[in-house]
This record gives sequence, structure tokens and C-alpha cells, in this order.
Amino acid sequence: MKTAVKEVMTSRVIWITKDAPYKEMAARLRENRVGAFPVLDDEGKVIGVVSEADLLTKEALAGGYDGMPGMITGVLCRKEQGKARGITAADLMTHPAVTISPDAAVEDAARLMYKSKIERLPVVDSDGHLTGIISRADVLSVFDRSAPKG
Repeated sequence: MKTAVKEVMTSRVIWITKDAPYKEMAARLRENRVGAFPVLDDEGKVIGVVSEADLLTKEALAGGYDGMPGMITGVLCRKEQGKARGITAADLMTHPAVTISPDAAVEDAARLMYKSKIERLPVVDSDGHLTGIISRADVLSVFDRSAPKG
């Protein structure tokens, strides 16, 4: 029997609205000891994810590209340059969010995380509303369970 995402996901999720300012996002990441959180629109639908990496991009590039090697400057894409100027979650988030259904198999979540190179997936219902989040640790917990006694 395959394990469903809803069996291992975290249902109490720290999230942020699309209008949240940078300082609030940084504080909430630190206070809640999470590496990222989903961004919700006015209807409560997941529209993106803000991670520590997104916030660091802003800090690293906020002063411009002075002092950075020419090759690095040339490699920076417009998306990163836009994030450096961003001030809200909508500006800084990675979007569209990569999400998964609560009824999907944990193996599917693992494949999606691996393929997308992400550490967590917002879990959404059929309307795109947040129902939970599944992390790499949650996925791996399936393999740490004792075999059922029969």
C-alpha cells in the first residue's frame, strides 16, 4: 500500500500574504525556524513560495553588482535582478509554486522535489487552497516506520 502525502505532511503551516514586506518575512522565517513558506493570494490560494534563498538574493544584490566578478554579473538573470529590487512577498517569491495534492503518493512528492530541486512542497486541494506542506524529512519518514505487525 502506498503512503499518501496527507499521511505525513505538516498541516500547521506558516504562510505569508503576497503583500508582506521583506522585514516581516525575514522575522517570520527566523521566529518560526522554517526555511521557506507559501505565499497566499487574497483568496487563500498558493501563488508562490518565499525561501531564505529568495531573501538572501535581495540582500546580496541590493547594493548593485560592485565587487562581484564580471562573469557572475553576466550570469545573473533578470529574475534575480528583479528580486534584488523587490520589497514584498509577491516581488521576491518563486512562482508559480510547485505544489502537490494531499492524495498523491509520497513517492510522487519525492520525485517532484528531486526534479524541481526544492526542499518542500505546499500541499493544496483541488481549488489551490493550502492544506499542508511536505518536506524532505516528511518524505524520508516513510522509510523510518516500523513494519506493521501482522
